[in-house]
Amino acid sequence: AVVSTQSGHYGRDGNLVSNLAAGLVGGAGVVPSKSYGSEIAVFEPGARHTWMEMKGMYVANPVAMVLSSAFMLKHLTLHDAGDKLIQAVKLVLNKQSCKTRDLGGNATTPEMTRAILNELDTLYA
Repeated sequence: AVVSTQSGHYGRDGNLVSNLAAGLVGGAGVVPSKSYGSEIAVFEPGARHTWMEMKGMYVANPVAMVLSSAFMLKHLTLHDAGDKLIQAVKLVLNKQSCKTRDLGGNATTPEMTRAILNELDTLYA
């Protein structure tokens, strides 16, 4: 786990540090994030503002957003749903049959999302 306390060093939240750290675990497309305040919780991809030129091309890896959503479900005490979502992502990544460009494949965002949903359907069957 990477814990960043770089507030003020680059942007408002140490974005440079978290983007660099994302490279250690497979890239920005697979790094989820959760942040807690006294009255709020935020769940979002851990590395933001990377590869902005892909906007509208449907080549972004949705895994970070999906895993952030799983963290949110668990925070809301929907542990089974969150765990199954995480398991579905792991199954897709381990099979390596559907990979977006950042993972060395050619799958589009919708194709990767569909692969995760298909695994999720199987887990709930």
